[in-house]
Amino acid sequence: MRLENYDSVYFIGIGGIGMSALARWFKANNYYVAGYDRTDTDLTRQLVEEGMDIHYEDEVDAIPARIRDNRERSLVVFTPAIPKSHNEYNYLKESGFSIHKRSQVLGMISNAFKTVAVGGTHGKTTTSSMVAHILKNAGMDITAFLGGIATNYDSNFIRNEKIDENTVAVVEADEFDRSFLALNPDIAVVTASDADHLDIYGDKASLETSFKEFIAKVKADGKLFVNEKIAKDLVDSSYSRTVCTYGINQGQFFASEITMSNGFFEFNYSDERFKIERIKLGVPGFHNVENATVAIAIALELGLHPEEVKHGIETYKGVKRRFEYLLRSDKIVFVDDYAHHPVEIEAFLGSLRAMYPDRKITAIFQPHLYSRTRDFAEGFAKSLSLADEVILLDIYPAREEPIEGVSADIIFKDISADSKMMCSKTQLVEVLKKKDLEVVATIGAGDIDRLVYPVFEYLKDRYHA
Repeated sequence: MRLENYDSVYFIGIGGIGMSALARWFKANNYYVAGYDRTDTDLTRQLVEEGMDIHYEDEVDAIPARIRDNRERSLVVFTPAIPKSHNEYNYLKESGFSIHKRSQVLGMISNAFKTVAVGGTHGKTTTSSMVAHILKNAGMDITAFLGGIATNYDSNFIRNEKIDENTVAVVEADEFDRSFLALNPDIAVVTASDADHLDIYGDKASLETSFKEFIAKVKADGKLFVNEKIAKDLVDSSYSRTVCTYGINQGQFFASEITMSNGFFEFNYSDERFKIERIKLGVPGFHNVENATVAIAIALELGLHPEEVKHGIETYKGVKRRFEYLLRSDKIVFVDDYAHHPVEIEAFLGSLRAMYPDRKITAIFQPHLYSRTRDFAEGFAKSLSLADEVILLDIYPAREEPIEGVSADIIFKDISADSKMMCSKTQLVEVLKKKDLEVVATIGAGDIDRLVYPVFEYLKDRYHA
């Protein structure tokens, strides 16, 4: 399949964060773009404003005539989250349209560029957006496909000016459904390989096998950057690419002398060639120091000067819903985070505790997926117990049907925080009105994001923040 054979692209699930980035690339490159999504969201409305035709009913007649009547020149892209019973998907498949997964299309696009692919069970969105911003801020021609909305650009996509050997594509390499195996990067990163997506992989060993397959896709003259903590799990003596390890006070590329000031971090970066001192990280969290370390290493590898790299990190504003400060005053702090795995929650709440050691932390968490709740219930309870108070919402099912015996209760019973309660989404703001609040955190990957604005408005009014 050659992309130049098409002039129209139809997305089934266009509102997904990865799908919408691809849609924006095609629109920026003068393709007609249309799509279906189940839900009308801020993101889909932005896509409509950018000139894409989008509808929200799974009806064949709703597919634009320009797609239906143009089979030879129309490419159909779908997300694995679409059910097999989807009417439009089945019609287009049976009608002989060229249909490909999002990951396959991303692989085809990225093959035209020098590609940096950032994978890992946690940290890949922040790390990839850091790399993209450092390069873009230094004037390098890049394109980026991100798994979140980068605050610097208010988008999950950065457009390239041209396509040649000097243009860099920064892509998020998603392990879900083994999507990252469609990539052949020049530079790859693996930030973490904790057990996750066990509904797909079954066990951690299978997940690690998939990561090993991913790093084997790095081009023969390419480089792998891997977190020092997992390097031995993924790389052995038979691996033929150049391996670079990174971490905090460990690895070939490392951060050290970390200090906190006004809720943010400063650190030194060192490798065998460079030392960059007192870098001010524009987003909080020890885990983000680690992410910044590998982003710096990659930018230096791609030829940037240390001062350009330092400026890029210091002007990086983060990703929406990744340790995102919404309110910060002497009276109230409100932070929102996408964390949906025990390791991510532990890193997030651990950093929040280090930054606000003398203030009460109220964590509002929505579990994501029945299978993930079942597989990691004990871990969720332990990580959430880092907060002083936990408000637990019901499970967001996403693509799954209920599993017998699995509910938020299996997390709740083992939470050892000083205070804990179950709560429905509709009751949340009323519950908060009865509490003494100092540091509030909304946490989760489901539709808890729809509660962020009402909570923000309430806290802003209550504390005059």
